[in-house]
Amino acid sequence: MRKLFFATVLSFVGLTAIAQEETAELQADETTVVTATQDFEEISVSDLPEAVTAAVAKDYPTATVNKAYKNASEQYKLELSLEDGTSGTLYADAEGNWIEI
Repeated sequence: MRKLFFATVLSFVGLTAIAQEETAELQADETTVVTATQDFEEISVSDLPEAVTAAVAKDYPTATVNKAYKNASEQYKLELSLEDGTSGTLYADAEGNWIEI
């Protein structure tokens, strides 16, 4: 009876520890900042901060930045196209963090 009780407790503790680790990972990956929509002015792609271009290269290695825009809050709007022909718009701050506007 002791062995059964001990095995049950040990299993419960192990499952609880696994569940906590998965939740922590999901929360660590989320980096969303909501800001008010502001007017963006077009800038040259070469004027993007290195952190922003590094974030694009890391997260979207097949992407090409077609146009770049900047607002007064040092936020960047990027129009990207991928090798497969799809395109989209992403927003980033000056440190290369993805934001949602």
